[in-house]
Amino acid sequence: MKKQPLISIIIPIYNIMDCLEKCVDSCIHQTYQNIEIIMVDDGSTDGTGQLCDKLKEKDQRIRVFHKENGGSSSARNLGIEQAKGEYLGFVDSDDFISPTMYEELMEAILTHEVAIAQVSRDEIDDKGNKLPDVCTPPKEAFLCTSDEFMKELLLHRGDCSFCTKLIKKDLFEEKRFPVGKLNEDFYLLLQMLKEIKGIYILPGQHYHVFYRIGSNTRKKDKNEFSRVFMDIVENADVAQEIVEKHYPELKEVCIRFGLFQRLDYMLHIPVAQMTKDNVFYQNVKAYLRKHWVDTIKNSYLTKKNKIYLILLTMAPKMVRLGHQKMKGLS
Repeated sequence: MKKQPLISIIIPIYNIMDCLEKCVDSCIHQTYQNIEIIMVDDGSTDGTGQLCDKLKEKDQRIRVFHKENGGSSSARNLGIEQAKGEYLGFVDSDDFISPTMYEELMEAILTHEVAIAQVSRDEIDDKGNKLPDVCTPPKEAFLCTSDEFMKELLLHRGDCSFCTKLIKKDLFEEKRFPVGKLNEDFYLLLQMLKEIKGIYILPGQHYHVFYRIGSNTRKKDKNEFSRVFMDIVENADVAQEIVEKHYPELKEVCIRFGLFQRLDYMLHIPVAQMTKDNVFYQNVKAYLRKHWVDTIKNSYLTKKNKIYLILLTMAPKMVRLGHQKMKGLS
C-alpha cells in the first residue's frame, strides 16, 4: 500500500499482569507499521500500572495514560480523546491479535472505501482449547450493508465487538462508549450503523479472545446477576427506536430481538429478586404481557423461545423455580 494512514490501537487496562505483555507484543508486531499503541491504565492496584510504564520502553510507538478507575468504557473514551490516528482499533488487555490483522483491515478500508472493516474472531479458554465460534466467519470477504448488518445483530448472528474492527475516527466525533454499561459495543455500533453504507467483513480469525473466568460477564458464581442482563434490555429499546426511524423493514426482526433480550433477562434474574418492589423486573414482566400476541405471531422466534416466553409471561416465578429444580437434577 502506498498510503499508510496512522492507526491508534487503544487498550483499556485494569489488573491484568499475567496477560498484558502478550497482548501488547501482538500489537507491536503488526505487519502494518504506522501505528500508535495507547495503553490506558484504569486505576490498577496490582502493579499493572507499573508494568505499563515498563512495556512502554519496548517501542517508541507506545503511549501510556494513567487514570482513576472508571471502567472499560471510560478508559476507551480517554484513549479516543488522546488518539492521533485517522483510524481506531480496540484490543482488550487479556486478548491478542494476529500479526497481519491491521494490515488486512486497512487494505479492505482503502480498497473498498468503507469507514469500518471487520475481521473474524475465535475464543480460547484458560487451558488453550479453542471454543465454539460465537460468530460464524464468512467463507469469503464481502460488504455487509448497514441494514443487513443491523438485521444480523438483531438475530444474534452479527459481531458487535469493536475489538474485531478498524474504524474511521470521524465516526467518534460526537460519540463515546456509554460509561457503566457492560454491553457498550452494541449500543455504540447501533448509533454508527445508520451513518455508514456498511461494514466490510473478512473471513480470517485474526482476533483471539481469551475466555477468562471472572472477567465482566464470565463469573464463577452462577447465582450472581450481572448488570449486563439489564443493559441488553435497555439496548433492545434503543434498537427499537433506531429501527422505527431508519430501518422500518426490520420491524418484525426487532420485535423478536426485544422479546428475546427480555427472555434472557427473565432466565437469569435470581428468583429472590423477582419481587414487587423491583421496578426493572416489573417493567420487563409488563412488557411481555403487553406483547404476548407478538410472541405467538413472530416468525423469527423459535418454538422453544415462544414456549418459554408464554410460560414466563403467565407465571414467571413459578417457571423459574421449576427451571432451577430441573437444572439441579441434571
